[in-house]
Amino acid sequence: MSELPSTQSDGPNGGRLGSLTLVPKATDKLSVKDVKSDQEVRWCPGCGDYAILAAFQSFLPELDVPRENLVIISGIGCSSRLPYYVNSYGLHSIHGRAPAIATGIAASRQDLSVWVITGDGDALSIGGNHLIHALRRNVNIKILLFNNRIYGLTKGQYSPTSEQGKVTKSTPYGSLDTPFNPVSLALGAEASFVARTIDSDRKHLTSVLRAAADHRGTAFIEIYQNCPIFNDDAFAPVTAPGSRDEHVIRLEHGQPIRFGADEGYGLRFGRLGSLEAVRAESADPDTLLVHDAHAADVSYAFALSRLDTVDFAHTPIGIFRDVQRSTYDDAMTAQLDSARDRQGPGDLAKLLAGADTWDVGAP
Repeated sequence: MSELPSTQSDGPNGGRLGSLTLVPKATDKLSVKDVKSDQEVRWCPGCGDYAILAAFQSFLPELDVPRENLVIISGIGCSSRLPYYVNSYGLHSIHGRAPAIATGIAASRQDLSVWVITGDGDALSIGGNHLIHALRRNVNIKILLFNNRIYGLTKGQYSPTSEQGKVTKSTPYGSLDTPFNPVSLALGAEASFVARTIDSDRKHLTSVLRAAADHRGTAFIEIYQNCPIFNDDAFAPVTAPGSRDEHVIRLEHGQPIRFGADEGYGLRFGRLGSLEAVRAESADPDTLLVHDAHAADVSYAFALSRLDTVDFAHTPIGIFRDVQRSTYDDAMTAQLDSARDRQGPGDLAKLLAGADTWDVGAP
C-alpha cells in the first residue's frame, strides 16, 4: 500500500494523545513495538481476540502509515476494547455507531487510514443500519467484524448470528430467530470488498488484512472468533485439525476451487443457480468453478456465501469479492470542489439562516 501523506506530527499536547506517544517523524519506520500501547490487554483467558489483536498489531507496520494517520474506531462489546491496545488515534464509541463515526472521519480526512472494530452483536443488532449504509456508500474504511455468535460482554445472551435453537440466558428454550449471515448481508449491501477468515489461522488472517488495506473503498472482513467462556468451540468443525480440511473451502483468486482432505471436491452451479459440491474426478471439468473475486456481478460471490450451514459442511474462507467502484469520499470531494468552482467559498452563517427562517415575536 502506498504511504499516506502525513499531517502534523505534533498534537496539542506536544505530540501526545492522552498517554499515547505519536511518531515524531513521518519518515520513521514503525515496528510492532511502536504500535503496541502501554495498556494491559484484558480479555478472558483463551479468547480469540488475543490472536486477532496480535495479528493486527504485527500487520500495521506494513502499512507504512504514520501513527498520527491511523485511526481505529470501535463500538461496544468485547472486541471494541481493541483501540486501547494500539498506539494510535482511536475512539471507543457508542453501541453500533462506529461505522457512522468512521464515515465522517474518512470522508473529511482522506489522508487517514480508518479501521472499524466491531462484533456480531454491535454491528448486526443496534448497528445494522449504520453497517449496511457504510457498505453501500463504499466509504474508504476497513471493517473487522469479530463473530463469536454470542453476546460475550453482557455474559452470554444469544446474538444476531446465533443459530436457531441456541440455548442461552436470554433464550432458555432455544432461539427462534433466523441468524444473519454476515457475508451474505455485506454482499447484499453491494460491498466492494468482502472476506472471511479465522482467528486461529494467523497466516490467512494477515493475508486478508493486507488485501483489505490495499482496497480503495469499504472492506468488510468477518472473523470467526472463539469465545471460550460463553460459546466455546462454536467453530470447531472449521478449526479442529481433525475436521477442518473436510469443511473449509479456501478461496484464491484465479485458482480452481478444490477442497476436502484429498482436495477431491469442487464446486459447480446447480439447476437453480445455487452451488453444489461434487467429486472433481467425476464431474465435467468445464462446469467446475475457478474462483473469480473480481467478478462485477455480485451473484457469484453471494452464491458462495450461501454455502454456509449450521454444520459447517462447506465453509468458504478468503476473499469473496474485491471489485473497484467509486468511493463516497472521492465523490463527496469532487462534488464540493465543483460547487466551490461554480459558487465560490461557502458561507456557513448564510446557510444556517437560509430563506426559511424567521424571528419569533419580532415586531
